[in-house]
Amino acid sequence: MRIIDFRSDTVTKPSPDMWKKLKSLENSDLGDDVEGEDPTVNELEQKAAKLVGKEASLLTTSGTQGNLIALLSETKPGDEILVEERSHIYKWEVGGAARLGGLMVRTFPSNRGSFIPSKLQTLIRHEDIHEPTTSMICLENTHNDHGGIALPLSLFKDTNSFAIKNKLKIHLDGARIFNAAVALNQPVSEFTKYVDSVQFCLSKGLSCPIGSILAGSSEMIKRARKYRKMLGGGMRQAGIIAAMPLIALESNWIARLAEDHKNAFRLYKGLLDSDLQIKVQKPDTNIVMVEFSENVPMLKVVDLLSDAGIKAFDTGQRIRLVTHYGLNEDDIDYGIERILETFKKFFSSL
Repeated sequence: MRIIDFRSDTVTKPSPDMWKKLKSLENSDLGDDVEGEDPTVNELEQKAAKLVGKEASLLTTSGTQGNLIALLSETKPGDEILVEERSHIYKWEVGGAARLGGLMVRTFPSNRGSFIPSKLQTLIRHEDIHEPTTSMICLENTHNDHGGIALPLSLFKDTNSFAIKNKLKIHLDGARIFNAAVALNQPVSEFTKYVDSVQFCLSKGLSCPIGSILAGSSEMIKRARKYRKMLGGGMRQAGIIAAMPLIALESNWIARLAEDHKNAFRLYKGLLDSDLQIKVQKPDTNIVMVEFSENVPMLKVVDLLSDAGIKAFDTGQRIRLVTHYGLNEDDIDYGIERILETFKKFFSSL
């Protein structure tokens, strides 16, 4: 059976050029990264920091680890942080901010990920013997749970002004920040210059097998390196992991993300042109959300799609479909056909 995997862009496989880069490694290209002696990792960290306009960066094992390390490095136990109510840090990172960081996590609502920072003023808690101190606000771009929404540059500017006024740090969960930059036709550094720290994934749209990058000031990354060790993320000859991202961070590979966005729009249009009882969200980037009514048993829908060769995740009363490297237009068209067939069969059985 032909399988189309729409579960996530984490299922991507490396490009031929990435494999060539890995195979070209020699012993001299490897070293103990805990001691800062792996030249390939050092090259990657320097390249990544420059790309996002920061002084330094750190290779981490995952985006979740990168986010947590940023929180540990820029706050202290007992502080309070502000996060959007459907953010990845709040919903999908196992409560690490509270359990491991000792942080109070306070959420705020948004309009599909966007909000007016000044309206959060009443949430800020300054030095008071009775209250935790608010010390950080977190952004997410693109916003996963809102369907890959690319948050505008104006939000970053306004959040930066708000943070300066209230003496807050800003951390950006930029797992898919390059998707946002490509979608909005802006250099990634235009977003990251307004934040203190940024994490971005190498193992999503950039198609690497492992890892994320955390970037910030030199002092922050010095602290982060120690927290990475504490969390078990210190690696030895990690050039094996760092080689492929050196290719992924080339401008032409980042620009390739536009193909994923184009395929997501093709998928959206194909699913939109139906009379089924579904609501399809127009994508900004590479994520298409298909919403169902409250009485629909989503596990059954996912199982039926799987039986038809379509792999997808459900997030509440929605199916999330993600386009990525390895899927072409023919795959998208075939996927549309199989998804619509499955949905028609499902609704006719109700």
